[in-house]
Amino acid sequence: MKVSVDFDQCEANGICVGYAPDVFELDDEDNLHVTSGDVPDDQLDDVKTAVAQCPKAALKLV
Repeated sequence: MKVSVDFDQCEANGICVGYAPDVFELDDEDNLHVTSGDVPDDQLDDVKTAVAQCPKAALKLV
């Protein structure tokens, strides 16, 4: 599975980084980056939580 980000919706508030810091990161300009192509199996539960908790619904698993 991969994470899709709707950058028009994303506010880069970092909630996803808090849940899955090995998959999401914010750069110095507060731009969100997904650090891995496919979500590692051991990170999937954390990423699902991050997707569910995104306040702007900007994240999706595909």
